[in-house]
Amino acid sequence: MICTVAGQYCKAPSTARPLQLVSTHTRRHLHASPAGAANPVSVTRPGPPPKAPLPAASQYGEHVDRRRRQAELIKKAQDKRTEAAKPGSALKKRFWKDVHVQTEQDGAHMVRLDTRPVRNAMTKSPLRIPPSKPQLATAIALEWDLLTSAQQALRAHLVPLTSIASRAYDLTLQDAAAAAKSAPPPESTTLPQSSTTIRDDIIKTLLRYLDTDTLLCWAPPPPKDADPTLPSLRALQIHTAEPIISYLTSSVWPGVHLDPGLDSGSIIPAQQPAETRDIVRGWLAGLGAWELVGLERAVLAGKSLFVGARLLCEWGESFADVRRALSGGGSGSIGDGVGNITGPQQPKRFGIEEAATACSLEVAWQTGRWGEVEDTHDVEKEDLRRQFGSAVLVMSGTTL
Repeated sequence: MICTVAGQYCKAPSTARPLQLVSTHTRRHLHASPAGAANPVSVTRPGPPPKAPLPAASQYGEHVDRRRRQAELIKKAQDKRTEAAKPGSALKKRFWKDVHVQTEQDGAHMVRLDTRPVRNAMTKSPLRIPPSKPQLATAIALEWDLLTSAQQALRAHLVPLTSIASRAYDLTLQDAAAAAKSAPPPESTTLPQSSTTIRDDIIKTLLRYLDTDTLLCWAPPPPKDADPTLPSLRALQIHTAEPIISYLTSSVWPGVHLDPGLDSGSIIPAQQPAETRDIVRGWLAGLGAWELVGLERAVLAGKSLFVGARLLCEWGESFADVRRALSGGGSGSIGDGVGNITGPQQPKRFGIEEAATACSLEVAWQTGRWGEVEDTHDVEKEDLRRQFGSAVLVMSGTTL
């Protein structure tokens, strides 16, 4: 038997042996790199460093560990403030040593950093506090005395009273310029020209809360199977709102009817009547500059125009006659601070605590049932009272 393999002929043997193929091709490697022997590394050679050990579970619990981490973050923040106060640039150091309040010849108060007056951030003019507000000037001076660098004065949250006083002073200059119909306000201070004034912007912002006021957004009626021994959220809201609304509709806006914004269970608030809106707009337009700015701060903090108006009537300088009439009027009756008329005893004034309670009633009711979230509800509670306090400082004065 003859076969052809790789171009050659071979003759099969006669015995039954397997056929062997003969090839003339050479063996080739699939790679071109030269072959080499491996060099094993000794097991005694040092390798990479081991990973850092994980800390074991604290024996004090997660609460203590969280407190320790918060303390470390506070220390880092204090170190950064200290570094910011070190000399290096004009903004990173405190260029004043003493902060005091100086009374001018016309009675206005000015906060001075050594000999330099605190200036308005927008107009760059010295910030002048009305003669009837020495407590506000003292609070602003304390605010600046706590700063560690000039750079901190550029942050509005570190100088909140200075910011709100500057806004009120800007509005005062703008009102004076509008009344005199002259371009430059007093002290040759030029305010930025715009199509709307600061007063118009504030009134427009406050009227937005008229239909969605927190005080008149009531919860739906409780279900029939609810526990009758526990007061419902709706009952508490009505009990808190009625004295305030009664005071406003009898002493501030006589004859005005205020409807609840959310009462029928709908998520769309009901609008107040057009007559009510016009009366409230006219009342806002007649407020003084410092009282209007203080009202703006209170409304933005509590999301309630009615609570802010009640706070203004209790502490505003222009409402001193109204308070005297209610406390010593012809009938001899006085208000109890929340709208109720009582006998001839000293009334309880509607203050910061009452305003904060009225604005955060729903949160207090929920946290009373389910508990507070640490570092959230308690911080918001104190911040609300801080903002109401700044509003009272701006509204009030020595004229009681």
